[in-house]
Amino acid sequence: MNPIRRLFLAAAAGTAAILAGCGDSGTNPTPTAATGGVDVEAVATKLQKPVRIGVSIPAADHGWTAGVVWWAKQAMELYPDVEWVFQTAETPSKQIQDIENMMTRGVDGLVILCTESAPLTPIAKQAHEKGILIVNVDRGFLEPVADIFLEGDNASFGRKSAEFMVEKLGGKGNIVILEGIPCTVNTARVDAAKEVFAMHPDIKIVGQDSGMWNRAKSLDVMQTILVKEKNIDAVWASDDDMALGAEQAIVEAGREKEMWILGGAGMKDIVARVMANDPMFPADITYPPSMIATGIQLAVGVLEDGNRESIMRFMPQHLMIDVELILPDNAEKYYFPNSVF
Repeated sequence: MNPIRRLFLAAAAGTAAILAGCGDSGTNPTPTAATGGVDVEAVATKLQKPVRIGVSIPAADHGWTAGVVWWAKQAMELYPDVEWVFQTAETPSKQIQDIENMMTRGVDGLVILCTESAPLTPIAKQAHEKGILIVNVDRGFLEPVADIFLEGDNASFGRKSAEFMVEKLGGKGNIVILEGIPCTVNTARVDAAKEVFAMHPDIKIVGQDSGMWNRAKSLDVMQTILVKEKNIDAVWASDDDMALGAEQAIVEAGREKEMWILGGAGMKDIVARVMANDPMFPADITYPPSMIATGIQLAVGVLEDGNRESIMRFMPQHLMIDVELILPDNAEKYYFPNSVF
């Protein structure tokens, strides 16, 4: 809690108690000129009501979302005076129910990382229309209903990773694309990457399917592609968990010497392999799950002291975090061995 706010709360509550003792038969005092015509007790009561913020994120079904959950909890612990309503969801329908319950509980703000973009847009719009502050992190809505949208630069993610792949292949080769969950993040990454690949006619996309940012699903998808395609030079996986699922399929098929993989998000296990010059993982790309903590910080900053309207006058509606290519010569900078991801 802001120290000034804490002092004001104490002063207001103390003044209210003194005034209450002056009333007849314990009745509430009437505001007077001495108090500037302000009902101090009402002010104190209003200020004592804690800010209530809902945090709705996907369940930890893979490494990156496990990192999101961990960072969300770290951020919420910094603000014990905020009343937190925290829920994780395995499916869009569960997340919609969670947000509906949060709205019923009267949250002042919502920090939302969507399981999927399209199904979550209508409920976010409802919350926005009720005046609830919406901070949207990572996977954007399909309509501009968020008060603040914080994301990684997914177009840059797709472009930088594709440019690296083209360069390493010498502008020629057969590649596989593994997509993630249907959402704005996946669309931005894949579209940007395919724009780069399209500029090089000797780069052939011989397989493309969704691994849903899930290791087991990517294993199954890659197994199917390997049966169909006998000549693959590289796999653009767009996520480190999908990359590991693809690797398992490749190794089990005995084809690990034929191709290499480019994932993404900076999982510590992959970064360690980049640092060690593992030929299967020559590079990776950053996409920090800690962005959820930034979103939580933004929500608290806007709501905590009751200055939402004034703060939102200068708060950017769209904030973007840059991404960086991780290579053997800079991998140590991005290696955090104690991280959950």
